[in-house]
Amino acid sequence: MTGATSDREVIADSLGVGIGVGLYGVTFGAIGTASGLSVLQACALSLLAFTGASQFAFIGVVAAGGAPAAGALTAVLLGVRNTFYGITLAPFLRVKRLRRVLAAHFVIDESTAMAVGREDPRQARLGFWWTGLTIFLLWNLTTLLGAVAGEQIGDPRAIGLDAAVAAAFLGLLWPRLDSTPTRLLALLAAAVALGLVPFTPAGTPIIVGGAVAVAVGLRFVGDTEARDD
Repeated sequence: MTGATSDREVIADSLGVGIGVGLYGVTFGAIGTASGLSVLQACALSLLAFTGASQFAFIGVVAAGGAPAAGALTAVLLGVRNTFYGITLAPFLRVKRLRRVLAAHFVIDESTAMAVGREDPRQARLGFWWTGLTIFLLWNLTTLLGAVAGEQIGDPRAIGLDAAVAAAFLGLLWPRLDSTPTRLLALLAAAVALGLVPFTPAGTPIIVGGAVAVAVGLRFVGDTEARDD
């Protein structure tokens, strides 16, 4: 029989996830400034947006020559999922007023995963806060370090760093593709985006591909719920 998880184990697990993900911010900082952002802009994105996939999507569009508005829209589309995370986390966190605003900023993939997997609501809150805070602090620190280094790199295309944006984005995305439907949905979005590349401005294929994925995903969820009823 397996014993109950202790608070120390929850914190240790949260720190392990937090440190591993937080250190990845150095990649964003380096690629961000090498793609044309200033150190201040790269750091502001990590501080205010604080969602890795959306941040990489934004600089991916900008580095490809797309308008910042297109990059922002792409980032917002990817960040919408955090709204649904928040709905799931609300019964666990039970935060009000200013703490709700703070908690909302830490609602990311990793903090959500470390919370919803706990049977004890108190340990769910422990996992959420330790994971979110650890990633936030390290992500912002390493973004600064990477951004300072990235300023010295120059044109990212000269050394193939523009391809690193896609690689970094895929590295963050891959662990989320943990079922056949999510993999098929990702392939569909990628196919739509690739098909539009020769005919549309930079950034547009990602936006359209993301919109298609959201529409199909919502329809799939609706059909699943209808069958269950």
